[in-house]
Amino acid sequence: MIGIIGAMEIEVSGIIAEMTDRTTDWISGNAYTKGKISGKECVVVKCGIGKVNAAVAAQTLILKYRPDMIINTGVGGSTSLNTHIGYVVIAENVIQHDMDTTAIGDKRGTVFLPEGNIDYIPCDKEVVTRIKQSCENIGEMHYVIGTVATGDQFITGNVRRSALNEDFNAIACEMEGGSIGQVCYLNKVPFGIIRAISDSMSEEDDAVEYSVFSRSAAKKSIKIIIDFVKNS
Repeated sequence: MIGIIGAMEIEVSGIIAEMTDRTTDWISGNAYTKGKISGKECVVVKCGIGKVNAAVAAQTLILKYRPDMIINTGVGGSTSLNTHIGYVVIAENVIQHDMDTTAIGDKRGTVFLPEGNIDYIPCDKEVVTRIKQSCENIGEMHYVIGTVATGDQFITGNVRRSALNEDFNAIACEMEGGSIGQVCYLNKVPFGIIRAISDSMSEEDDAVEYSVFSRSAAKKSIKIIIDFVKNS
């Protein structure tokens, strides 16, 4: 079974529409829709925006449904001049840029886990390869692979975006993937992250770009997810 998490309705509704044999469980206010895509079992949840919401959804998925893997899908912002609107970013690892205990000597981005501290949390290599293959199956899909930076902030302005690239080598930023990665890492569940770019490093207003391009970007990530599940 594949667990799929998106923060917003536009990121999951198209996936749920493809599912058959749907059943829904309501847990902690979230709807977990279980069903099949081309006969392959999956469960989809809209978690809400932000790291805590995402972590709650990921842990619930793992405890109740025991998925073989979890994919976090949706839209994100560019932190690189080479990552444009409409491009798809496949995370090879994630880091939480808003974790900051540098005052006591830690590296920025360090998270504290029972087995030891870590900053960059690696995505599952096989999952990354399969997401890449789905992009190629669909065709006409510009994709790049790299670091995704997560924080409880909607990042605006080229200065802040550039800083994430310089500090963490991040090519995209968003608000859920790092916490989902942390939960999966703790539970030893393979995970992957897909982000279609909805706002970029340009002279345009970031909020305007997001409002214009978020839906079309989300449709790209949905296409990838559907192909990924069908070919699992």
